[in-house]
Amino acid sequence: MYRIGELAKLCEVKADTLRFYEKHGLLAPSSRSDSGYRLYSESDAERLRFILRAKAVGFTLAEITELLSIELDKSNWACADVKGLVDSKLAQVNEKISELNHFQVSLQRLSDACCGGPESAEHCSILEALETNTDNIKCENHAHHHDKSQYTKNCQSKG
Repeated sequence: MYRIGELAKLCEVKADTLRFYEKHGLLAPSSRSDSGYRLYSESDAERLRFILRAKAVGFTLAEITELLSIELDKSNWACADVKGLVDSKLAQVNEKISELNHFQVSLQRLSDACCGGPESAEHCSILEALETNTDNIKCENHAHHHDKSQYTKNCQSKG
């Protein structure tokens, strides 16, 4: 049996993490000592490792709860059910990656359009684009050459 600090150290987490999982119903001590300490079994340690691995690949607490319920009652579930959970999470991750790629392109356009110099921000291309439409970015960097077709693309350096 492990006390809370021992299990936390074994699994390289803080005791507060174990208390948090207990509060959310993911983990419970197998028993308590006479003096009230939480006591965890090897089975509890395995459950904690399962939780930590599921968390490490991006599952939320609610999703981990669902996975744990399947884990505890495997005979009444199909592999297709588990795969469905994983595929749903994968779709969410791919959607988030797409969203982050969009942010990256938009932020790069804004950055490329601005000279970043010491001039007043009165005519800052970044602020102007955010005030109107980020697809209409005009370069303020006078060291750059651009024509109207470049206003929605990265500025091209003279050269």
